[in-house]
Amino acid sequence: MTRTSTSAPADQQRDAVNEPRGVVTAILWAGGWLAAVVAVAVTAISAATALKLTGVPDPGPITTYGLPTLTAIGEFAAAIALGSAVFAAFFVPPQTDHVLDVGGYRAIRIAATASLVWSVCAVLLMPLAASEVSGSPLSEAILPKNLMTAYGQVAEVRTWFWTAVFALVAAVVARIILKWGLTTIVIGFVVLSLMPSALAGHSSAGGDHDVATNSLILHIVGATLWLGGLAAVVVYALSSGKWRALAVRRFSRVAFWCILVVGASGVINALVRVPIGELFDDTYGRLVVGKIVALVVLGALGAWHRRVTIAQLESEERPSLFVRFGLVELMVFAATFGLAVGLSRTPPPLIDTSEISTTKNAIGYDLAGPPTFVRFLTDWRFDLIFGTAAIVLAVVYLRGVIRLRRRGDDWPVGRTFAFLLGCLLLLLATSSGLGRYAPAMFSVHMISHMLMSMMIPVLLILGGPVTLALRALPPAGRGNPPGPREWIQAGVHSGYSKFITHPLFASVMFVGSFYILYLGGVYEAVVQYHAAHLLMNLHFLLSGYLFYWLVIGIDPAPRNVAPPAKLGIVLGSLPFHAFFGIALMMTSAVIAESYYRGLQLPWNYDLFADQRVGGGIAWAAGEIPLVVIMLALLVQWQKSDTRQARRYDRNAERDHDSELESYNDMLRELNKRS
Repeated sequence: MTRTSTSAPADQQRDAVNEPRGVVTAILWAGGWLAAVVAVAVTAISAATALKLTGVPDPGPITTYGLPTLTAIGEFAAAIALGSAVFAAFFVPPQTDHVLDVGGYRAIRIAATASLVWSVCAVLLMPLAASEVSGSPLSEAILPKNLMTAYGQVAEVRTWFWTAVFALVAAVVARIILKWGLTTIVIGFVVLSLMPSALAGHSSAGGDHDVATNSLILHIVGATLWLGGLAAVVVYALSSGKWRALAVRRFSRVAFWCILVVGASGVINALVRVPIGELFDDTYGRLVVGKIVALVVLGALGAWHRRVTIAQLESEERPSLFVRFGLVELMVFAATFGLAVGLSRTPPPLIDTSEISTTKNAIGYDLAGPPTFVRFLTDWRFDLIFGTAAIVLAVVYLRGVIRLRRRGDDWPVGRTFAFLLGCLLLLLATSSGLGRYAPAMFSVHMISHMLMSMMIPVLLILGGPVTLALRALPPAGRGNPPGPREWIQAGVHSGYSKFITHPLFASVMFVGSFYILYLGGVYEAVVQYHAAHLLMNLHFLLSGYLFYWLVIGIDPAPRNVAPPAKLGIVLGSLPFHAFFGIALMMTSAVIAESYYRGLQLPWNYDLFADQRVGGGIAWAAGEIPLVVIMLALLVQWQKSDTRQARRYDRNAERDHDSELESYNDMLRELNKRS
């Protein structure tokens, strides 16, 4: 179906959709309530034990069982929202004018409704969380005065508040958009709505909480995408969508990686809380085993029935076999979600915390001694998010290079070396001794910061990953649905990319954030939180990549900036970076002094001297990237002049140098007049 106008998209889409809406709604609500029933049943097993461990009065059955009920329904709705938004963005193609097709339009409206349900559940969970923590009845906790007090004192209340805010934004955006490219905004806010609960709970405190939190983030996002994507393709197949076979094939690839991520992260997260020898000795451990078995069954069931039913999707008008198997898988998944919610409300086995040091309780692990060059190289602690990202980026890049080589195309060795070196530095900055000591010492944190924002982005940009992807990925072809290559092209040339690559915006994000973060008091306020370190690393990496994408410009970009202008941007921005380092060295107070003293590291050092060292590192760190950038710009400038000279020579050969002859004729005419 194609469209030549977007004047009445909702009416046209509504007329084209003939699926049984009541059946779809009933299926999704049945999944949510099944998850809630399982969550309540699991919670009932350990409710008395949980109350005894917390030492607070019983808040009543409404709070005790309302919490798992609303959490299960809300998280199931979040999965439907994320899967439907991803479905609209990547599983089915848009129309030729980039407006969502019937399937994408239906999916994004389901995402809007599901996000709203998730937001409402989060709002209702705020007084329930306050009631549980205080031990007071819900009728008291729900009073505005008590709820406002609880927001300032109870972390769970703040968690659900921000969850509700992000989910509501996702619902509003999903309700008003029609363009295909805007679906990524919905995806982003739904993922953001998952983060507050992922960063709270059992994994956010105690020893090894860094590993537990990182693994839980991967686990929740992977499981949510897996369940939501399954629901989206089942609904689409139920309505006999045109691209159902394509959608299921694309979902199957995503589901494969989700299975790996969910399985590995789930095992890691469980082993942090339960020793492997005690899995069958405690209710929490037995629930973990049950969840692992359910995930294995889900993976096997999904792999088997999609292999059997994909061919049937293309041959039958109404794919009843796929829908039946898909509904069974969806219900099993809903029950597994309920089991996960019940598990999150079940107290883990008691761990003797008397021997856990203050350092380990604060950052998740102990440090053997003061930092040395040998410890930087040998004292590793793998970062599940950024360390994994470094390995995945290197593998994907090498696969692209190998694909080009097999096709007979060349790819510069220097670019491959630069990109792989950037991946190696990312691994070292987050998983080696540098990453291990960064949360404990300001100077080491600044080394890691400078690597993440200055060196690693430069090397990744010099590798030309976007150019490699555009050359290695096959084009979809005329009339075929767009694929990864077309998605990358659309992203590079989108209005959003053009906005963020404006020189002023990119420069302010790159340099201005240093002043706001360290000299504006933000770092001191958030340094104690593991989530803050994750966000800082992500910001350093992305802001640096954005800035150097603009000024180095190997890859295609929304803005064409001439080499002299790029040089001006660099020379205009990096001095502010040097001034930041000087200002840091001249600061009279120790930044985050209470945090660093509270770590009680097993060695003594001068915090003020360490901060001056960090300022010196920030001041000097811009020199090496500046040299690399200057060389890159000079090479680009020379190549640009060479291309322009060759273009002029080709034009001169074609028209017998008519431009030069015209110029000479003009000079002769002027000479005659004089």
